[in-house]
Amino acid sequence: MISLNATDRNNTTKGQLSTIRNSGSVPAIIYGGKEKNEKISISKKILKTTIEKENFLSNIITLSINGKNQNVLPREVVYDVLTDEPIHIDFLRVVTGVKIKIEVPVEFINHEKSPGLKRGGVLNIVRRKVELKCPSEKIPEKLTIDLDNVDIGESFKISSIKLDSDVVPTIQGRDFVIATLAAPTVMKEPEKPAEAEVTEGAEGAEATEATAADGEKPAVEGEKKESDDKKPTDKKATETKK
Repeated sequence: MISLNATDRNNTTKGQLSTIRNSGSVPAIIYGGKEKNEKISISKKILKTTIEKENFLSNIITLSINGKNQNVLPREVVYDVLTDEPIHIDFLRVVTGVKIKIEVPVEFINHEKSPGLKRGGVLNIVRRKVELKCPSEKIPEKLTIDLDNVDIGESFKISSIKLDSDVVPTIQGRDFVIATLAAPTVMKEPEKPAEAEVTEGAEGAEATEATAADGEKPAVEGEKKESDDKKPTDKKATETKK
């Protein structure tokens, strides 16, 4: 559980809020239950470090105010649009028996013990968080799914997670899927053209270019080349001298 020190504040104007922020603190408010809303401020440096911790909004925090401790749940953090620094935070009192809705993160363990992952399977996470309705004092820190001995084709549904009887998912009426272990996707390479066809086409083109370079007309299918014996003879060469 996280613990933070807080200080009471009694500001009534925006100018006073600015003074609190300029002094290195973040204004906050505690609400819920039968008690009145309580105005407090928290060191911005310490708050920023706490916010950076995983699942800040689903963790119960113990606030120490003037020596008195009370458990609260962070509900909303407001950030400055320009600096992205926290400028206000709302806390909900943790009151025994009062049920709230909250998103709880899902954690997967024992990846190295899954035969499906070892064979190249892919873990498809459908929901990284699950919204639950539960008493504020029974909020689970996380929902754990064990991948030990899990093979390809198996799925994880909300029914596979053991929950307290007072803790129920807000989605009712169906056993929704949280994740599946799917088979690996194999990319099929395009077929390469046959080498013979490419070579044959290249050789034909080279032969045609060579014939054209010698000044001969390429032979056309169906056309017969005249033989030498059918060429016309020179009359002067064949006349008999008288």
